[in-house]
Amino acid sequence: MPSTDSFQRFHFEHLGIRGEIVRLEDVWLATQGASHYPCRVAAPLGEAMVAVLLLSGTIKFEGSLILQVQGSGPIKTLVAQATHQRTIRGLAHFESEPSGASLDQLFGEGRMVITIQNRDMEPYQGIVALEGGSLAEAIEGYFDRSEQLPTRLWLTANQHRAGGLFLQALPGHERDEDDWNRIHHLAATVTPEELLGLPPEDLLFRLFHEETVRLQAPEIVRFRCGCSRTRIESVLMALGPQEVQSLSERDEVISVHCEFCNREYVFDRVDTTGLFLASGGLSPNTTRQ
Repeated sequence: MPSTDSFQRFHFEHLGIRGEIVRLEDVWLATQGASHYPCRVAAPLGEAMVAVLLLSGTIKFEGSLILQVQGSGPIKTLVAQATHQRTIRGLAHFESEPSGASLDQLFGEGRMVITIQNRDMEPYQGIVALEGGSLAEAIEGYFDRSEQLPTRLWLTANQHRAGGLFLQALPGHERDEDDWNRIHHLAATVTPEELLGLPPEDLLFRLFHEETVRLQAPEIVRFRCGCSRTRIESVLMALGPQEVQSLSERDEVISVHCEFCNREYVFDRVDTTGLFLASGGLSPNTTRQ
C-alpha cells in the first residue's frame, strides 16, 4: 500500500509563489501511541509536527530542524524535529489538559525556538516571543520578523490525521502584491476537513483551479526516533565508571526511557561493568563483588 504520510512541493508559474502540502497519518498515530496525550495536548503537537516538516522544506540542509515551544501554561514544552531525509518525531510535556485551544490557553506566556542543526556547521537558532492566536500565526510572525518573507500556514490535527498547507513568496523574486493577495485569499478558504481528507491534487484544484499550479512528486515521511542502545551506552560512558556503578548499586539497574518512542533501555551491573571493561575504562580487579 502507498504511504499515507507525505510531503509535496508546488509552485505557481510566473507568480513567484511556492507552496507545500503535508499529510500525516501512520506517523501521527505512531507518535500518539508512544505517549497517550489528551486531545488538547495532542492537537498542537500534531500541528507542530506538520509545521516542522513544512519549514524544513524551505531550506537546503543536511541535519535536522527543531521547532520548540516553551510556555508557562498547561503545556510546558512541545518539541518537533524533522530531518532532511523526511523523518520526524515529536513530544509534549504538560501539567494538565488545557481548558481551550487558543495559544495562550495552551502555553500561557512563552517563546518559540527554531533550531537548524546543519552538518559540519554551527547550529542556527532563532527565538521569538510566542504571539498570535494559533501556532500557525506564531510561525507566520517569526517569518515576518526574521525572514521578512510573506508566509502563510494552515495547520490542523485530529485523533487520526494531521495536515497542513504552506504558502511563501519566493526570495529574490519580484512579486506582485495583487497576485500574493489573490492566492492568499483563495488558500484561506481551505477547511480542516479538506486539509485532512482531500488528496493533494484535488485540494489544489479546489483552491486554485483558475491558476497554473505545478505539483511535484510526493516525498515519503517516516517516523524515526533516533534513540539506540549504542547511544545510551555512549551517555553512560561519558558519566564515567564510578558514577555509573553508583547508580546501578543504588537502583540495581539503570533504566532509560525514551519519550519519543516509549522504548525502555535497561542496564544491570553486569552490563555496565562489561561496558567499561570492553572500553578499557575499568580494570577487572577494580570491579566490585
